[in-house]
Amino acid sequence: MKIALVQSALSWENPEKNRKKLGEKINAITESIDLIILPEMFTSGFTMQPNIVAETMQGETIIWLKQLAKDKNCAITGSLVISENGNFYNRLVFVFPTGEIQFYNKKHLFTLAGEDEVYTAGDKKLIVEYNGWKICPLICYDLRFPVFARNVEEYDVLLYVANWPKVRINAWDALLKARAIENMSYVVGVNRIGEDANKFEYNGHSQVVNFLGEYTLEPIETKGVFIVELNKAELLLARKKFSFLNDQDAFVLK
Repeated sequence: MKIALVQSALSWENPEKNRKKLGEKINAITESIDLIILPEMFTSGFTMQPNIVAETMQGETIIWLKQLAKDKNCAITGSLVISENGNFYNRLVFVFPTGEIQFYNKKHLFTLAGEDEVYTAGDKKLIVEYNGWKICPLICYDLRFPVFARNVEEYDVLLYVANWPKVRINAWDALLKARAIENMSYVVGVNRIGEDANKFEYNGHSQVVNFLGEYTLEPIETKGVFIVELNKAELLLARKKFSFLNDQDAFVLK
């Protein structure tokens, strides 16, 4: 599976400008791609004012994503602010080339920034089946909670989209490797760059780690679209040789 990691600065609380900027990057991709990955809250940056940027599942950004997925004949994923039934969600959408959408609402809300005060937490893990791969998409702060990410579904790719600041980037790098090793899965982390309105600096470090904790794509600090091919045969061979997942502890998540 060939994936494209889009590492970009984001315009603060400006969905239209972000769609234009990200659309130009996506449309510049000339090779065939299976999955394009955008950062967390890619239409707005990590805002605690959801009422300013919230959209519905029939809104402009969803329409835009569906058209892009159709035009590029690939899936696209990333998170944005969604308003639904009187609640705001930090929602990751996975848009298939057919226009079908599956979604995941961020479970672990970032209390340090007050995310839990304005957004509603999700409670369901999503496993996407796409082109013969099983993908588990999560969002930013979820990375710090390994129990929720535990690979009991035999997924192949664990995916994190983020607005993870430079000041804590060492934790991002370490935890992405840990999740790959403990789950014997590819781990893909897509972060933003630049500075937001709260003066937080982001230096990216988007990366891909393989099932043995080795870099398939080393952390990158520059803006751009980075294309990586994942090899499922190598993943399955490693799992057969090192059957660590067979020995994991059983548990029930409540």
